[in-house]
Amino acid sequence: SALNRAVSTDNGTVSELIQTDAAINPGNSGGALLNMKGELIGINSAKYADKAVEGMGYAIPISKAQPILEELMNRKTREKVEKGKAAYLGVTPADLTATAIQMYNMPAGVFITEVLRNGAADQAGIRTGDIIVKMDGQKVSGTEDLADKLQYYKAGEKVDLVISRADSGEYKEQTLQVILDSRPSDK
Repeated sequence: SALNRAVSTDNGTVSELIQTDAAINPGNSGGALLNMKGELIGINSAKYADKAVEGMGYAIPISKAQPILEELMNRKTREKVEKGKAAYLGVTPADLTATAIQMYNMPAGVFITEVLRNGAADQAGIRTGDIIVKMDGQKVSGTEDLADKLQYYKAGEKVDLVISRADSGEYKEQTLQVILDSRPSDK
């Protein structure tokens, strides 16, 4: 076992990991790594699989995971809003393809193809061509994800949207506060 190890993955290199010879099997990711005193020291995350090496696992140190755990524990739990009271942004969203993201160096999120005039998004300054990347501090991965998140907000609530806007060939993030609206059919 060792500290501050780096592991290369398909998504890049992950560093500052705990290397352990404790058995980590498929399905153990996210489980606890305990020391001999029974204290939580890490979160199991990966097993090195190779014919030459067996039983080498990696864990995220608890010191690195603690801020994320605290944020999750302190996040306000929301309940779905009843139909007719759910929030509406006033945009026509579209999913971005992996090809478009790579080709145009775009951030992942929801591409806005149309903004309803005088709607919530329009009044907040959202424009056609913007990409919504976060809503209320949570990443937005696609149109379904955005629609799902909106089910937990009432018309009239304020929410911060992080959008990415093209500026001279580069996408730059900015946070806009939106006062959510109700669907035109619900008014």
